[in-house]
Amino acid sequence: MNAYIHHIATLAAPFVYRQDTIRERMMGWTSDERHRRLLSALYKRSGIETRHSVLESFFETGGHGLFQPDGGGRPGNPGTAERNARYAKASRDMAEEVARRALHGSGYQASDITHVIYVTCTGFVNPGPELHLVESLGMNPGVERYTLGFMGCYAAFPALRMASQFCAACEDAVVLVVCLELCTLHLQLEDKPDVMLANSLFADGAAAALVTAHSPAKEIPAYSLDGFTSELVPSGAAHMAWDIGNHGFEIKLSSYVPEILGAEMQTLMTRVLGKHHCTPADIAEWAVHPGGRAILDKVEQGLQLPYTALASSRRVLRNHGNMSSATVLFVLKDLLGTPTQATGPTCAMAFGPGLTVEVALLERLGCKPVHRATENTALQTLHDSTLHG
Repeated sequence: MNAYIHHIATLAAPFVYRQDTIRERMMGWTSDERHRRLLSALYKRSGIETRHSVLESFFETGGHGLFQPDGGGRPGNPGTAERNARYAKASRDMAEEVARRALHGSGYQASDITHVIYVTCTGFVNPGPELHLVESLGMNPGVERYTLGFMGCYAAFPALRMASQFCAACEDAVVLVVCLELCTLHLQLEDKPDVMLANSLFADGAAAALVTAHSPAKEIPAYSLDGFTSELVPSGAAHMAWDIGNHGFEIKLSSYVPEILGAEMQTLMTRVLGKHHCTPADIAEWAVHPGGRAILDKVEQGLQLPYTALASSRRVLRNHGNMSSATVLFVLKDLLGTPTQATGPTCAMAFGPGLTVEVALLERLGCKPVHRATENTALQTLHDSTLHG
């Protein structure tokens, strides 16, 4: 029995920061000329123009900023508990808003939802946002709730796989998947290359998908979920990791990850797609998690794709940065809003600690493309000025 994504909703965090402004501020915190040159290069080559955060100001001096400056003028380093408290507060409203957007126009009501799968790797609280969704949206109190935690950027795929399995087990299942990541709460100000790289990429955002076993109306842009595969690239295990430290969650992100993925991509994807009786040449559209511009470049080169093949991934990266697990749903939604004459499967993939590669095959349904209107106008303000004081 096939499962179908009826609707994808996205929500960027409310405060928008320009990448070039962040670069200048980061460079201002170090007097080491070598680090300044590295920072300048990382930000200029990131492929990102704007990122979003739940923090109105990273560096307020008036007593309200999370990263309060110390006596020497450098930002402070709040503990994990303080960062997680910010997550607990901000995640509730964002989860509710993106879930309401997913339900709007889907043909389903909150009372129809049978399962909620909440995905995050950037904060934990129990009772958490998934219980808040049940209460605030008016779901049946007996709805099944699940949290997939700390998996990283690929976690939307296990969530969609789980939703598909629920639908296979019960044809009346209506599954709400919510991926919500507040990466900027875990900003680390260390002069380590992998920390500087991570600081140049990550952002805050949420996405939700409604999954059922019933095919959508023909005129509604949607996806069928046709298959999932999980792979490991053992040579990359030491190059990407996510851990809990005393001062927030800590990432290890080697600059070698794009090279490793690029070198493995053709062999890996030929093997993965062969399990589904197709080849990379059969794929009509690609939804690749934009972990960074270098990753997109190496995937594109490894699979010998034209530059336009990853246009949606590059557009999401440019406008939002890397929002961890939510990002690939932003890409899938963008694809639904892009007219195409191509026929064939859509291949989605994302990467994370392990080095894990998750792949999903989908079929794009519906003939009327969604216009790529900005969904994130509410509560968004350009806050370049707050970066300077």
